[in-house]
Amino acid sequence: MEREIESFISYLHNIKKTSPNTEMSYRRDLTKMRIYLEITAASPAVHEITEENLKKYMAYMERKKYKEATISRSVASIKAFFHYLLRAGKIQRDVSGCLKAPKVERKVPDALSVEEMESLLRVPSGDSDKEIRDSAMLELLYATGIRVSELISLKLSDVNLHMGFLICRDGSKERMIPFSSQARKALYRYIREAREHMVTNEARDILFVNCSGMPMSRQGFWKLVKHYAKKAGITKEITPHMLRHTFAAHQVDKGTDLKSIQEMLGHSDISTTHIYVNRDKKRETEYTE
Repeated sequence: MEREIESFISYLHNIKKTSPNTEMSYRRDLTKMRIYLEITAASPAVHEITEENLKKYMAYMERKKYKEATISRSVASIKAFFHYLLRAGKIQRDVSGCLKAPKVERKVPDALSVEEMESLLRVPSGDSDKEIRDSAMLELLYATGIRVSELISLKLSDVNLHMGFLICRDGSKERMIPFSSQARKALYRYIREAREHMVTNEARDILFVNCSGMPMSRQGFWKLVKHYAKKAGITKEITPHMLRHTFAAHQVDKGTDLKSIQEMLGHSDISTTHIYVNRDKKRETEYTE
């Protein structure tokens, strides 16, 4: 089965243009299933796997007290794998149809308040190249809701300062996202005043670079967010991804329609975006209790 799993991952990478994180998740889920079947089934060959084998694997995960979200993700991975096997002619029947994912109650993501976000944005207010860059990164992240991985992958050519929008790419997909005048001002200052002093020839096309003139890393950005959060007096545990949640939550508060928020965030399913509406309803309930 190991060969079929690798063939499936290759299909995801080359045809579906999935991200490395997505491929890693599929491989992890399917490898766990493979190891279980190698131990418990008479033969782990894909064409000999039965519905009973898969049901027993699900029961095993429940006995081991795997989280519902983990089981649900595993079901999705297994179904996608067997669907691929069927289309590729490696099996005659898709036995994964018997699997049903447990209902997962989505946790409302943590977000900063408007006051906390404004405090965070005010901290990098100096005239050094680094603070000008940091201000532009924080302003742009809050104005667009893009992922940190997308932020640090932006190229100079992805940004249209004149029209006030950027092009964000996720594999073969891309989306156009407008940004605020405040983010535009911070970005303009960074590009005109600071970036030329920081960038090296090796990273000439990268928008945001570190102090060595090379592309910014996720870890590097995470450190600067924690640094500025501490200086802003924010006591809650903060992560770079929390700024994405904060963008979405504040857009809902402003009355932005959900479809627009979905498109800006790049969610394939609007139900994923809807959780921010649930957050708003939860907050209203807390106020009235």
